[in-house]
Order: sequence, then C-alpha cells, then structure tokens
Amino acid sequence: MAEDSFDIKEINSNISQALKSYIRVLKLTKKPSREEFLTIAKVAGLGILAIGFVGFIIYALLVEVPRMV
Repeated sequence: MAEDSFDIKEINSNISQALKSYIRVLKLTKKPSREEFLTIAKVAGLGILAIGFVGFIIYALLVEVPRMV
C-alpha cells in the first residue's frame, strides 16, 4: 500500500485545527439586539420582495406580453 495515502495523525490535526477556529469564531459572536434583528429582517424581506418583483417583470415580458401582441 502507498504509505502517503493518508495519515491519521495529520487528519486528526486538521480536524482539531478546524474545530478550534470554529470555536474561536463562535466566542466572538453575540446575540443581536431586538432592534438589530428587526432591521436585518426588514432588509432581508425587502430583498426577497425585490427579487420576486424582478422575476415577475421578466415573466410578464417573456410570456404575457407576446400573447397580447
């Protein structure tokens, strides 16, 4: 067998390193205040509506308008 196919110690080291970085990021995060949450929710909702509106306009231009003409 090939000796360098994979090394268990190296894999464990990589997993351990990844977990440490994930834990570090989680320690830096904080729960948003109610005001921050509502602002983010409003912006996300407006984004969803905007994308839906653009999709509807494209649909209308490509499907409904040719039927009228």
